[in-house]
Amino acid sequence: MEDEEAEAVLRAVGRQIKAWREAAGLRQGELGARIGYSEEMVSSVERGRRLPKPDFLDRADEVLGASGKLAVMKEDVEKARYPKNVRDLAKLEDEAVEMGAYVSSHIHGLLQTAEYAQAVYTLRRPAYTEDEIERLVAARMARKSVFDRVPRPLITFVQEEVTLRRPVGGREVLRRQLENLLEVGRLPHVEIQVMPTDRQDHAGLSGPIRLLKLRNGKTLGHLEVQLHSRVISDPREVQILDMRYGMIRAQALSPRESMAFIEKVLGDEA
Repeated sequence: MEDEEAEAVLRAVGRQIKAWREAAGLRQGELGARIGYSEEMVSSVERGRRLPKPDFLDRADEVLGASGKLAVMKEDVEKARYPKNVRDLAKLEDEAVEMGAYVSSHIHGLLQTAEYAQAVYTLRRPAYTEDEIERLVAARMARKSVFDRVPRPLITFVQEEVTLRRPVGGREVLRRQLENLLEVGRLPHVEIQVMPTDRQDHAGLSGPIRLLKLRNGKTLGHLEVQLHSRVISDPREVQILDMRYGMIRAQALSPRESMAFIEKVLGDEA
């Protein structure tokens, strides 16, 4: 885990669990048997190599008589569960009053169902481990809390038509994903637009775009391409991205037309 902040949290949690276990006079295998986890899992957690699940901390707290001192660490561990770039992006999303994104190859992360997200991460090469996929999917789902935040930010998306038709995860996963798009698209502070494949004029041929307008009046761009993910703060570069995104939205179907388009695609998948 190339994340010093997360590693520090996991080492601290592991030391606490080990201290409470030794104070209770239990070996790792004995604690594992009592809380329903393997000796190897207990060992890995104590060494800061594995992320303990909330259930692990709750049961260890009860068995070791820690009076909530282990269970209270769930929040810190949950944050450490997410990769640093995801945590940093989530912080920006929490500060945003307006967000916009154009996506060309798959459904945007904030719009993905857990099944779809898992399929996307499973397709990655070189392949992620099961633990890494679980961690990444959990992080992606946690970011969706931005839809429920008060005050509500304005959130807009432009999806290429092909992203609505590519059966990532299979046809049933795609159907549920399209249903989710319709559900989210009906929220009063969310607008989803579709860029039809037959559009001749297209300002987004240079790739995906993400914009975040913050409470302090500053606008940031975010680009994620292949192995690189970076935040763009240079006002001149952000201005170009903002201009392009505005043109993309103008060239795409309107939100109302887009909902009808998604419904038609969903009907085609029946």
